[in-house]
Formats: sequence, C-alpha cells, structure tokens
Amino acid sequence: MEKIYTVGGRRLEGEIALSGSKNATLAILAAALVAEEGQTLLTNVPMISDVMVMSEMLEQLGVPTRFDRNTLLIDATNLQAHDAPYELIKQMRASFNVLGPILARFGAARVALPGGCDIGARPVDFHLKGLEQMGAKITVEHGYVEAFAPNGLRGADIYLEFPSVGATSHLMAAAAIAKGTTRITNAAEEPDIISCAKFINALGGKVSGAGTKTIIIEGSRPLKGARFAIDSDRIEAGTFAVAAAITGGDIYIRGALEAHLEPVSAKLIDAGVQVQFDVDGMRVKAKTGQRLNAVAIRATPFPGFPTDMQPIFAAMLTLADGTSIITETVYERRFKYLNELARMGADCKTEGNAAVIVGVDRLTGAPVAGSDLRATAALVLAGLAASGQTEVSGLQFLDRGYEAFVEKLSGVGADIWRAGEPEPGDPQLWARSGGRAIPVSAVTEDQAFCSG
Repeated sequence: MEKIYTVGGRRLEGEIALSGSKNATLAILAAALVAEEGQTLLTNVPMISDVMVMSEMLEQLGVPTRFDRNTLLIDATNLQAHDAPYELIKQMRASFNVLGPILARFGAARVALPGGCDIGARPVDFHLKGLEQMGAKITVEHGYVEAFAPNGLRGADIYLEFPSVGATSHLMAAAAIAKGTTRITNAAEEPDIISCAKFINALGGKVSGAGTKTIIIEGSRPLKGARFAIDSDRIEAGTFAVAAAITGGDIYIRGALEAHLEPVSAKLIDAGVQVQFDVDGMRVKAKTGQRLNAVAIRATPFPGFPTDMQPIFAAMLTLADGTSIITETVYERRFKYLNELARMGADCKTEGNAAVIVGVDRLTGAPVAGSDLRATAALVLAGLAASGQTEVSGLQFLDRGYEAFVEKLSGVGADIWRAGEPEPGDPQLWARSGGRAIPVSAVTEDQAFCSG
C-alpha cells in the first residue's frame, strides 16, 4: 500500500500551477456522448484516476479515446453500447451521467447505480425524475437503471428539489439533443455547470442561463465534435491556498479564478490570511508567527462555501485561535475525518450537522487514514503543519481528484514524499503509459501511446 509521508514545520513558498477542473471534466466527458459527428478535443484535462475511469467507460461504450498527457481526443460518432457496466460505475458517481446522453441518442440505456466516496446519501432521484419528465420510462432493478424512450426524449419544464450539480449537468446534456425546449429551474449554479454549458454550445447546442437558477436548453441535432479547454480546478486552488495558510506560507496559485473562489477567499481573509488576485491567479500569504482567527463556515451549494472545501478548512482551523464551527448542509457523513485529526492532537467534535473545532497550539504527526477525496487531502495539509512525521493512507481517494499532488507541494518547499507499492489503477502508472485509457494490468514502463 502506498502512503504519503510528511515532516511538518516548513513554510511553503513559491508558485503552483493548477490542473483542469475534475468536476467540469467529468461532466463534459459524459456530455461528449451527444456529439453524433466528428471528434472532440479537450485540453487542460487533469490526469487523475476519475478521468481514467471515465475514459475507460467511454471505451466500453464503443467510443475511442486518446489521452496524451493533458489532452484528450474523443470520437462518439460510433457510440454503440447502451449498457454501462457496474465495474466502472461503482467506482465513480459521475459516470452515471452517461445514462441521459445514451438514452437521448438511442431511446434506450441500461446503467448501474453509482458509487464513489462515502460521504453520505446522494440519490439519483433528481436525475431519474427529470428524465421521466422528458418522456423516459424508467425501472430500477437489481442495481441497474433501465430507461426507454422509443419516441425520443422531448423538452420539458423540470424543477429540481435540490440544486444538484450532477443532475443539472446530466439533464442539460440529455436535453441538448431532445425534441423541443427544456427549462431547468432551481438549477445548480456552480462554475462546472457553466463550463458544461459552454462545451455543449461549442458542439452546436443551444444552452442559455447557465450559472443562474434557470437554464434553458433548445434541443438540436446533430451536434458535432469541437475543441474545448477545461477551466482550472477551484477546489485544487482552495486546497493550495489553505496549504499556504496552515504553514504560514506565501504561495502564488497560477490559474486561480477570482469568480470561482469568492466564498473561499472571503473565509481565508476572515481567518487573517492575505489574498490578492490578478489576471493570472491568486497570491495567498499568511502572517508569519501569528495564529489564524477562528471562523464560522456554512457549506452550501454555489455561490455558497463549497462542501468540498470544508474538510480542507477544518484542518487549518485546528490551529486557529478560538473556536470554529463548520456546518454541513449538503452531505451528512462528511465529518468522518475529524477522528483522524484528533489522532494528531486536534480538539474537534461533531454536534449534529456541525463540527466544533477548538484551536490548539500544535498538531503532532501520526499515522492517519483518509476516508474520502477531500478528507485525505486535509490530512496531508495537517501533516505539513504538524511536528514530526505524519503517515497518510487512503491515496486511492486522493488520486481521484489531484494531479501530481505530492510534486506540487514539494515544489513549494514541503517535506513530503510518497512511498510503498502502488494500488491497481494508480494514475501514476496510467501517466507512464502516455495516458491511454486502458486497464492498468496492461501497462508497462515503456509503453507508447497508440490509437484506440
């Protein structure tokens, strides 16, 4: 088993360049299935295991992919299979979003119910209800969703009971080639939704209102492949911003977008951190020798504070002066990491849907285990500030969303390294293959990329 080791106490300084957005990439890869003609070329694609899984999913559906470092070529012209296998869907929730595009193209689809990080119930009810409103007949049996629309999907007025990012991007993609006009109200407003809408429009689609509560999609066919650049990852930006804060450091984060990070930067400023944006990124500088301020955070859908950032901030606030309260309104099991922070000397507990964190003078290194993607990153950051050595396991979660995490932190002065035997599916093995979406068992050290 591979683990990340840190020796805390170093002030991080320098520059980090962001990778492409994980969540936007996954939504766009599913939406790419609505392009019935031509090739799609995506740039600034992060080399992470979730993208590997999604690329392999497309291959299983008869969609060839070519991944050369951070550029991904897709051709969905000859999409054939209607059945998305459980072995891949169980690994990542976002892969469920192939259901709508396949259904819209062929009138039938069979997709396994999804998996992913264990951070609470994330039902697909909103996805299925929306597709039913567009004319689909859906049954759920034996862990699979079977959907039929023999006369094709048609436009509909869809109200989402919760502004789900996954359901919004899923229904938006399906509606792009449905008959007529679809209106999604109470839609998610995240930057990833805006990116997905821009991508669909690049294919020739007609989506307006993305980034607001109401999105209107005028169905049109055929859509054609296009070139599209993925935005930078706002959660990665926030993670490295906290890395600067928790170590009393000074980091310039190239590619950070102010409009995507306002809730995060506001809370960093409340904590006593200096944040400055320019056209190329953001500089995050902590006051040397001073403890951070305790803050209150409420994780809500965008434009609120992102739920993905609350474990990251919790690690920072374990060393703040005073008592911080983090209230979680999106996922009910997102505080499992608190027990691991307590192993490092943090004073933290849960009260209902809130974490109460009383800042301590110092953390001490310890063996800890990540339970989901952001929790694992949070433990690594805690290790950067702790005295002594910290050993973090659970890297299969970390690799889902961070490209070259250890290398980027090492580049700004962190005493950090990764050691042990890599797990099957490790994206580092995948990277050495040139990024091709193939089973890891088939990868050799010197394998050259070839067309799928």
